[in-house]
Amino acid sequence: MEHKAADSRYDKMDYRRCGRSGLKLPAISLGLWHNFGSVDVYENGKSIIFEAFDKGITHFDLANNYGPEPGSAETNFGNIVNDHLKNYRDEMIISSKAGYDMLPGPYGEFGSRKTMIASLNQSLRRLKLEYVDIFYSHRYDPDTPLEETMMALDFAVKQGKALYAGISNYPADKTREAESILRELGTPCLIHQARYSMFQRDVEEELLEVVDKRGMGLIAFSPLAQGLLTDRYLNGVPSDSRMARAHFLKQDHLNEERFNIIKALNDIAKDRNQSLAQMAIAWLLKDKRVTSVLVGASSVNQLNNNLGALNNTAFNDAELSKIQELIKDIQLR
Repeated sequence: MEHKAADSRYDKMDYRRCGRSGLKLPAISLGLWHNFGSVDVYENGKSIIFEAFDKGITHFDLANNYGPEPGSAETNFGNIVNDHLKNYRDEMIISSKAGYDMLPGPYGEFGSRKTMIASLNQSLRRLKLEYVDIFYSHRYDPDTPLEETMMALDFAVKQGKALYAGISNYPADKTREAESILRELGTPCLIHQARYSMFQRDVEEELLEVVDKRGMGLIAFSPLAQGLLTDRYLNGVPSDSRMARAHFLKQDHLNEERFNIIKALNDIAKDRNQSLAQMAIAWLLKDKRVTSVLVGASSVNQLNNNLGALNNTAFNDAELSKIQELIKDIQLR
């Protein structure tokens, strides 16, 4: 049954121009890295996607290996769009990526033309789409000429299988090179997807300036530092948490000093009438070079809590000074 989208879906979302392109993205986008795979509850994922679209989130971010199992997030999302949102396809920005582990053997990862094009074709079959809006090189491949990877992105766009090309997890120097190659080929690099949060600020060293000068957008992933920048760990480590399972988040990420910093940040958020997660997202959005912040969600309630960040994205000088003093020495690895 076709989902009837809310008439008010564009009323409250902020849309930001992506670099110097004509494309606008919602300030908050939905990432399907976790919670939408074959091991997850399909109806829950569907409810989150419906709610996201009804609240003005038009951008849905995937990759070939998202799941688990790898590929299953694309399969589930493709079924949801095909069965319930087909009439809204032209209101949606759907992205996918290739570069990390997907298949066994020599063609299942990194950035060869073979890997990139085969992966995109597989993604389109799983998604049941003729094209994706953005196709990314998911990571820099030191063993493949950068020209080859960028020519694969250019080929995908010129074939009509992607509308825009993007890169993710590239260092600043390779971002410059990639952008130059794509520009010469006639396919501008639309966007860079980078890890960015209060606790992981490598992009501030050089990448943000590169992206801005080159006319690219930046979309920040892991804005909550895998859950550290939420109320999840304010009272210890829950047994079902990523940290308890050592799943991308390690116990040594939450030492006593860092725990006290998180509590202090939470107090600032309370004074702003925000949750810590909302303030962490708003803190990223204060920089106009950040086109969008990519959030995950395990429930409709969690999604709506994150969307509440848009109610207050302004910071006064005192707040910024306090936050900077707290986070100045933190850099998660």
